[in-house]
Amino acid sequence: MATAISTMKLLGDHDFIAYDHDPGATTAIITSPDGGTTKRVMLLTGLSGFGCIVKPTIVGGAGISLVEIIAADDAAMSVNVVQVKSSGAIVHDSLDDHTILECSAEEISTLSQTALYAAVRITMATNTDEASVVYIGISPRFRYSGLSASLQN
Repeated sequence: MATAISTMKLLGDHDFIAYDHDPGATTAIITSPDGGTTKRVMLLTGLSGFGCIVKPTIVGGAGISLVEIIAADDAAMSVNVVQVKSSGAIVHDSLDDHTILECSAEEISTLSQTALYAAVRITMATNTDEASVVYIGISPRFRYSGLSASLQN
């Protein structure tokens, strides 16, 4: 029988959101299930940092070739876009490969005083490659149980 105790240390201290990334392209695309039409972003207000975990889910060639954390002034990720972190050139051609990147709010503000949103921009080697992406909002100012909720669509 499973425990009835509700422990929310990690999930109450950080905001985790998992996304599917299906870019349908070999250009750099912000995390999106539909080729960049729906951009997955995270509001930075109240966070001490932002992180991500990216791993391939469908590999038709060399998989993931670049992962970047970017920040911008708007949720469309189109105004004052800055690159905050980069994996550099990588070859994630196995389902066991993954990249983890993290940055602090201070790092972002050093590059842009007005950035309110962060996102992960991914470059795939072939247009059939796909990935799974987890966004991590690090240490929100207001912590509470259930910060990271399970969702089903």
